[in-house]
Amino acid sequence: MKLHPALMGAALLSGCTVGPAFTPPAAPSSSGYTPVAPPAVIPATASTPGETLTMGAALPARWWTQFGSPALDRLVDMALAANTDVAIADANLRQARAQAAAVAGSRLPEADIGYQASRTRASEALSDPLSEPGVFLYGLHTTTLNISYPLDLFGGTKRRIESARATADATAFRLEAARAAVAANTVLAAIEEAALREKVAATEASIKASREVLALLRVQQEAGAIGKADVAAQVAALAQVEGTLPALTKALGHQQAALSILLGREPAEPLPATPDLDALVLPPTLPVSLPSLLVRQRPDVRAAEASLHAASADVGVAIAARLPSISLSASAGGQATRFGDMFKGGNPFWSLIGGITQPLFHGGALRQQQKAAEAALDGAKAQYRAAVLGAFGDVADALTALHADAAALAAAEKADGAAAENLGYLAYQLRLGQVGTLALLNATATRSQTVIALVDARAARFSDVAALYLALGGDTGQAR
Repeated sequence: MKLHPALMGAALLSGCTVGPAFTPPAAPSSSGYTPVAPPAVIPATASTPGETLTMGAALPARWWTQFGSPALDRLVDMALAANTDVAIADANLRQARAQAAAVAGSRLPEADIGYQASRTRASEALSDPLSEPGVFLYGLHTTTLNISYPLDLFGGTKRRIESARATADATAFRLEAARAAVAANTVLAAIEEAALREKVAATEASIKASREVLALLRVQQEAGAIGKADVAAQVAALAQVEGTLPALTKALGHQQAALSILLGREPAEPLPATPDLDALVLPPTLPVSLPSLLVRQRPDVRAAEASLHAASADVGVAIAARLPSISLSASAGGQATRFGDMFKGGNPFWSLIGGITQPLFHGGALRQQQKAAEAALDGAKAQYRAAVLGAFGDVADALTALHADAAALAAAEKADGAAAENLGYLAYQLRLGQVGTLALLNATATRSQTVIALVDARAARFSDVAALYLALGGDTGQAR
């Protein structure tokens, strides 16, 4: 059988797809994240072991388990299961996939079947006496099958499907990014909550010690060893320390409410067990992914790449809209005055229709839509570049913070140790009546400050590790 030349041309054109063919962006050529590579070893301090940065090592799944706290593991699992941001992102993914499947169905022929029944009473004056004399009341039954098929000559439908699927991919990566963010935010919130509890406890201990000092001073005042001014100075110092406690209590309550929300719970519900800072351990080795691998691990970068793919396909959709389109349709059915006679004798009917449409004048709208799609593609390229640069910046910040905060922790440990030792000497001398109140007040204030600074420095070390894992992609152990 020979194929008609027009049909042959249509068949050849059906394999044509206009618009740019998407190519994933090239992997970055950088080998590091900072102008000078950071030292591979983070030195140990009095309270923390040293850590080693391993370039190119694999990112562990469920990275938060590296802190060695079952309580923290339970918190993160609860957050991933019940957090509202994750639930929203999951619903968006299901919606995007359903929409992509709906768009994919547009490449197939569409078929609709219909049935219509009517009952008619004709006018005796207007009826034809030659057709069926005396018949003025009759029924009519019609069944119709309609089939339509738009030929995708220039791949506009194919590009639309490509765009929808890429959009679904971007939504899937956004879900992954939401899970990574929720896991990291839960870890950070738990660390901050533990630090605040420790600062509240340290402040309460400082208040207790200051009250004990005040009691000793009053004893010495009664004995005539010191004057009222010394006692008043201690009362003022005690009030100053007591004034810091409400702010810490308020911050702790706020942090616990924030942690409850991350877990998908109402703040009025009691929190599950939360870890103490002393229960957390630092992993001995930390992976540092190569830049070329980082862009494949970071879900926000992958989402930007998928959005770039969708924008590229949308350009093809806009171009195809300006080119000719061909549609084929057919209908068949039967019609009779009785239901069982619709397909008897000469009652069946059918029709075949083919049409071609070439956009001629739309006031420049189609051309402008193509320009808009091309501009959106340029914007998607810039957004992808911004996502890559942001990812590199996050890793650079985390690496810098690891070394800086390790040095800060070492200094805080030394300061707190010296302040504690000095305060101990002065408190002993106070009992012997051999020290002035000014020196004791200064030592007490210094000790209160160093305790709080040490807690902050310890919490920062754990937060730095969490930030590095998040910057590297934050693998939550879910299948991609």
